Amino acid sequence: MTTTTATGTPRTTDPTTTDRATTADPARRRISARVRILLWLLFVMAVALASVATTTRTFLLRDVDDRINGLLAQEAGEFANFKERGFDPETGRSFTDPDRLLRVFLERQYADPDEELIGLVARPGVGPAQIIQPRDLPVALPLHQDADARRRIFGSPDASGVLSRPEGEIRWAKVSVVRPGGAPEAAFVVAFHPEREVARVNEVFRVLLAISGVALLLITGIGWVVAGRILQPVRLVRTAAAQLTEQDLTRRLPVRGRDDIAALTETFNAMLDRLERAFATQRRFVDDAGHELRTPITIVRGHLELMGDEPAEREETVRLVTDELDRMSRIVEDLLLLAKAERPDFVTPEPVQLAELTADVFVKARTLGARDWQLAGTVDREVALDPQRITQAMVQLAQNAVQHTTTGQTIRIGSRAEGSRIELYVADSGSGVRPQDRELIFERFRRGTSRRGAHGSGAGLGLSIVKAIAEGHGGRVRLDDTEGGGATFVLTLDPP
Repeated sequence: MTTTTATGTPRTTDPTTTDRATTADPARRRISARVRILLWLLFVMAVALASVATTTRTFLLRDVDDRINGLLAQEAGEFANFKERGFDPETGRSFTDPDRLLRVFLERQYADPDEELIGLVARPGVGPAQIIQPRDLPVALPLHQDADARRRIFGSPDASGVLSRPEGEIRWAKVSVVRPGGAPEAAFVVAFHPEREVARVNEVFRVLLAISGVALLLITGIGWVVAGRILQPVRLVRTAAAQLTEQDLTRRLPVRGRDDIAALTETFNAMLDRLERAFATQRRFVDDAGHELRTPITIVRGHLELMGDEPAEREETVRLVTDELDRMSRIVEDLLLLAKAERPDFVTPEPVQLAELTADVFVKARTLGARDWQLAGTVDREVALDPQRITQAMVQLAQNAVQHTTTGQTIRIGSRAEGSRIELYVADSGSGVRPQDRELIFERFRRGTSRRGAHGSGAGLGLSIVKAIAEGHGGRVRLDDTEGGGATFVLTLDPP
């Protein structure tokens, strides 16, 4: 496929590559938590088992080295002691002939299976002659058959060492027989072939690796099953989340056990409860808003369609339409305010003097209507609340009281304290609220069906706003009867 770049240069693209990039499924590249847990478990266990096997091999090899070094030192020490204190059994005197010394000593010694005891006697021009114990050794090339190795050991100035050969390593120790001021005449050599000891250690190492492999297989099976059982609630949560729709939020997950997974399941179920309530409230809210806004829209459309050409009729129609549009605007503003009530920054508490706030509300409320306004009482206390929201709620309650009272009737505004809890209230002497309407009037777009409902001209959102403000402060709003008749609306708050 050929395309043109922004500079006009043709560019060839591979449609196969494009199709693969387009149709790639990201879910296929995702590694499940079960597999990740198992891989990490296997990695940690493999490292741990390998470390154990390697450490064990290191300690075993160190023990082999210590044992060989001890054996070499012991044999060399025995010969050195025999050379200094031994007597020839034939003469009963000290040894004067190195050859005789080495033969007598070797006749009395018994070597380990991997050990060689050799006597070397200097022979000018032909190299050292050897005195050996006739025995078979399970090695490829014993020292008594390796002339080059014997010459290197006999000529070495060291008392011990390691001789590396293609046929196998030799650990050796040597005690020289030297006349005072002269060159070595002879030497006793103890040689050890460590191949079989190292082979045993390597065999143990291989067995440990085999056991570790079997253990990893068992861990793989057990880990797969255990991880699956542990993650089963998580898979249920994922499946339930994938199957959730706005129309079906009733599904809940069974809670089993008391571990973190059970806590996750409980949290998920609680989230579903909140979502179900939120969607139900949203649907009811949209239905109520649509119903409430449909009426003024119908009124406006009807008046506009029937509007005549007479100036007086046009003026009256414009007045009615404007009034309905204003009412729609108030409804929209109240809806926006109630939507903000779901946000965490709906209220901004700050230190406020409650007596001063109550007096300010009283001064603002007196302009709402010609009533017998009374400041019933105040509390001289500093509390943390949002003064603007509280003022808005109290003025709304005062406006509600004005709508349901007549000129000259009493409306009292005040605040009081009940321990750490405070209460702000608006009490009127109007017609009161019937018992069946006490909870109804706090719902959105709902008005009382009784005496107070006859006077209301709003959209039924005022008391809902008051309730939202009270709940935003962690409190509530309640309705009490006023002594002598009427209604008392109380904001109950428990500020920190």
